[in-house]
Amino acid sequence: MFDKLDEILIRYEELMQEINDPMLAGDPGRFRRLMKEQSDLTPIVEVYRSYKKEKQTVEDSLMMLEEENDPDMREMLKEELSDARGAITDLEQQLKILLLPKDPNDEKNVIVEIRAGAGGDEAALFAADLYRMYVRYAERSRWKVETISFNESGIGGMKEVVFMISGQGAYSKLKYESGVHRVQRVPETESGGRIHTSTATVAIMPEAEEVDVVLDMNDCKFDVFRASGNGGQCVNTTDSAVRLTHIPTGIVISCQDEKSQLKNKDKALKVLRAKLYELECSRMQSEQAQERRSQIGSGDRSEKIRTYNFPQSRVTDHRIKLTLYKLDAVLDGDLYELLDSLIAADQAERLSKMQEE
Repeated sequence: MFDKLDEILIRYEELMQEINDPMLAGDPGRFRRLMKEQSDLTPIVEVYRSYKKEKQTVEDSLMMLEEENDPDMREMLKEELSDARGAITDLEQQLKILLLPKDPNDEKNVIVEIRAGAGGDEAALFAADLYRMYVRYAERSRWKVETISFNESGIGGMKEVVFMISGQGAYSKLKYESGVHRVQRVPETESGGRIHTSTATVAIMPEAEEVDVVLDMNDCKFDVFRASGNGGQCVNTTDSAVRLTHIPTGIVISCQDEKSQLKNKDKALKVLRAKLYELECSRMQSEQAQERRSQIGSGDRSEKIRTYNFPQSRVTDHRIKLTLYKLDAVLDGDLYELLDSLIAADQAERLSKMQEE
């Protein structure tokens, strides 16, 4: 590990020299690439420098302890030595995590699909709750939310909704949300006060660029139709809505959020690229399934990943056995504790696997 860290430190110093070269101003493309590489290496370099500093403190303290006879000074040196050794342990763990292979999709925007599952109207209402939860989380994270398509139920719920969240590291945080979400509560229409269980399915897909997916437009069939539902001027009076069918896979995407047929077509293509990219990623994951021991981040939608229990104000993530009694805060977008715990569990699993190998 430390040989690799020394190589990273040398490369970082080379990058700083290249970035400070006045001749680089004439090549903006290379400048961006160098700045991106420098930005990626900076956290590792900073932690490694702190590690080396603490190691030096340990060596200096041990040397001074051999020569020092004053009891008070020796006590101070022992305390300094203990603190440095504790810091070294923490920094070593940080370095191991920073050196874990990165998911190439982590910095991408995401396309989110939420679909009502078992439970009828109550499931659609729950799907709408989840939509608001992710929108609020995105707003708290200063990310941008853009609706692509939605299908409302008659009582304020959503049968399905597709939207994009754009922001730095969006996929790295939200990729753990793919799966079946379950709600337990008394529906407003339930006169007997019985608790019902309903579900909604969440799919998190990294936005796929054209370079990620080779899409043959001859495989795409476009149909236009008049948008339905609530809309502004022209939305319901022109054939602006688009239905895109990908012939080889049978994937069908409808988009009617924009007034412009061209914009709806572009949005539909974004969703299609993301779906095709996810299919390819799922295929690769399934090939490695025998080696995987954790469902965290796998996107397996057959698994009930989380339960939202209203009578107990409880949220339970079944993958990591975490229960929080702050349902209202979570549904208002406070997902930080849940997502941080999932990330930590994922890192611990990957570190364990790396050490075994």
